[in-house]
Amino acid sequence: MNITETALGRLGELAIEVPSWAYGNSGTRFKVFGTPGTPRTIQEKLADAAKVHELTGLAPTVALHIPWDKVDDYSALREYAEDLGVGLGTINSNTFQDDAYKYGSLTSSDAAVRRRAIDHHLECIGIMHASGSRDLKIWLADGTNYPGQDDMRGRQDRLSESLQEIYAGLGETQRLVLEYKFFEPAFYHTDVPDWGTSYAQTLALGEKAFVCLDTGHHAPGTNIEFIVMQLLRLGKLGSFDFNSRFYADDDLIVGAADPFQLFRIMHEVIRGGGFGKESGVALMLDQCHNLEEKIPGQIRSVLNVQEMTARALLIDTDALTEAQREGDVLAANGIFNDAFYTDVRPVLAEWRESRGLPADPMTAFKASGYQKKINEDRVGGQQAGWGA
Repeated sequence: MNITETALGRLGELAIEVPSWAYGNSGTRFKVFGTPGTPRTIQEKLADAAKVHELTGLAPTVALHIPWDKVDDYSALREYAEDLGVGLGTINSNTFQDDAYKYGSLTSSDAAVRRRAIDHHLECIGIMHASGSRDLKIWLADGTNYPGQDDMRGRQDRLSESLQEIYAGLGETQRLVLEYKFFEPAFYHTDVPDWGTSYAQTLALGEKAFVCLDTGHHAPGTNIEFIVMQLLRLGKLGSFDFNSRFYADDDLIVGAADPFQLFRIMHEVIRGGGFGKESGVALMLDQCHNLEEKIPGQIRSVLNVQEMTARALLIDTDALTEAQREGDVLAANGIFNDAFYTDVRPVLAEWRESRGLPADPMTAFKASGYQKKINEDRVGGQQAGWGA
């Protein structure tokens, strides 16, 4: 099976947003590991992200996390990023690391805590105006650990009211995307545990509110591509957080655990109109590199998405539709398998070279000496990262 010119042309539309926090220190729930060359500032994170885009041509924007990436002048940060060849992307809020949010943030029964959380999101919208960002992404750690701890229905009502105020603060071209996660850190119930809850809340908000689907935020055995299909069908899929998981929300390199799943997801994205610059669906990574070096980890990640997208573009949709119409189960499944098992790597290497990119970005990064340079230059100061 050969990659057609049409498929290669469509592949040129692929853009994957990388997260600033992927370049900082991370680890397990028990220990965050420090590594040589780790950025100390958002400017150094942007420089690392720009290297990923320089070698792959796939990562034109960088998502920020507030307050982790807080600066005094976001317009200046935007110019700095553009000088490096990348743009500022999604603004991610943080209402899970302050003591005030111990019992919830936007869902808290304490009006003062809710006010604090709402004001934080309004601050993020102000940052979006200065940074040129389109999306405000909200992930909440809100929930309870014990039956009877709080009124679950009341928490949904408070969430709705809080989101309405945040939504009202959006600019004309800005969007709100609400992420969900089926468990953790709350153990009895999570306030936004699934796509249905996120869909219901964003539907009530209006046409500028969408669902964010993190591929690691589901129970074992969940058919994620079904959710992708349904949200696209309903016009409410706003963005992805791509990663892999083996047990829980592991935030591993996307495609590491189940590349066939990533292939199936990308098929539904393409089939449902969620692929390309005009689709409105943002493809973003949400990963932490605990053991591996961070920049090559991000390079491998975007290449994995590119490879599975290329394979998904190989599916003979006319033949597939015919086999489905005729009820030919094995033929339909075989069409999927034929595309998935096609080795597209040699053609992608040629395609990259034709666009002035290295055929093998991983090898090119290793040969560039960039890691050695930042290891030597970034000595002293406070390394970026989360937790301790």
